Amino acid sequence: MALSARQEQVSPSDHAARVPRGLMPLLMLGNTAMFTLYIGVGGVLLPLQIEQIDQADKVALLGLVSGVSAVFATLFNPVAGALSDRSGRRNPWILGGGLAAVGAMALLGGADTVLLVTIAWCVGQAVMNVFQAALTSVVPDRVPLSARGRASAAVGLGMPIGSTIGALLGSAFADRVGTGYLVLGAFVALSAVLFTSFAREKPLPVVARVEQVPLKRQFAAFLGALRHHDFRWAFIGRALLVLGYFCVFGYQLYILQDHIALPPGIGPEAAIAILAPVNAAAMALSTVVGGVLSDRLDRRKLFVALSAVISAVALTVPAVSPTWPAMLVFAVLNGLGFGCFMAVDNALVSMILPSAEDAARDLGVLNMAQAGPQILAPFAASVIVSLCGGGQGGGYTALFLAGAVLSLLGALAVRPIRGVR
Repeated sequence: MALSARQEQVSPSDHAARVPRGLMPLLMLGNTAMFTLYIGVGGVLLPLQIEQIDQADKVALLGLVSGVSAVFATLFNPVAGALSDRSGRRNPWILGGGLAAVGAMALLGGADTVLLVTIAWCVGQAVMNVFQAALTSVVPDRVPLSARGRASAAVGLGMPIGSTIGALLGSAFADRVGTGYLVLGAFVALSAVLFTSFAREKPLPVVARVEQVPLKRQFAAFLGALRHHDFRWAFIGRALLVLGYFCVFGYQLYILQDHIALPPGIGPEAAIAILAPVNAAAMALSTVVGGVLSDRLDRRKLFVALSAVISAVALTVPAVSPTWPAMLVFAVLNGLGFGCFMAVDNALVSMILPSAEDAARDLGVLNMAQAGPQILAPFAASVIVSLCGGGQGGGYTALFLAGAVLSLLGALAVRPIRGVR
């Protein structure tokens, strides 16, 4: 099997041949907190806040706010990654981003116009991507290749657990949006304090640190990573699947309000609180099983492609049947597909990084394929919904089908990758 540049680089963790004690649960905690905020804000609190400001134009305004903030999400992640590379440290950036999340969420909770909400969420995206870029780089820095699948599973578990907590907290604070924002920010800050207190780090050795060159050259190198064949296709595959997933997820509250026939006594917020744990349980199962099996079989592309296909099938179910049982089926299948994808894809990516010396920067570029579509998706979704039905049934049916097509394209994108099986 051909080895990528990252695989050929021998890091200190490769020499130790073991994962530092306590790192796995701390990685899971940090990623759980991150997704708790992303899901709690993007899936519940932000749509509710936009609806309170202007109910008539909620679909378009949510897309506008999310689309503008996507610029900040995609810019700050690789910038933060490059800065942590230059410093040779990850923990200070994790701590700084985590603590800053409290202030950003306080700012967002106090916004009462669409303009202020947009500015505040841009600030929130900036600080959270500082946190995310440094946290993501911990795996290639400190985990040996033989444990990448397990580490990716620990990271991947943050999504189902965080999704559940975020949905539950968002629903619990539906009538107190400002307080809900503060609780989410405090959770991220607490996770950052715990991570940096117990996952001690040493500055990266000189051979593993980025050359101290002007930031202008660092910025020019961001897109240079995409010239690497395998890295480029991994970027495309992740971007497509994440875009398909979050096109639907970002509008889940409005879908449940305007498209799905809910049983008597179950409101949209309560429905989210039910769907989230169902989705999380399926996601957690597939995350662990996918990560472990991909290690044992040494097959990454197969698991990534199959999980993307499962996600595509899941998205067609509510398009065919806009009912509550169909949404439950969707939650299970989508959790199985997306959980396995994120766990195994993280392991795959860690093996095809173009440069070991620029690991955080390159992961920051790749995180643009996750953070960008995740926040940009509501903008694209608002266009699809408006063009195909103005928020009525036809619009959301088209949205589900568009998500399915994007997931299938994501599955096809892994085929050209040559550096791993």
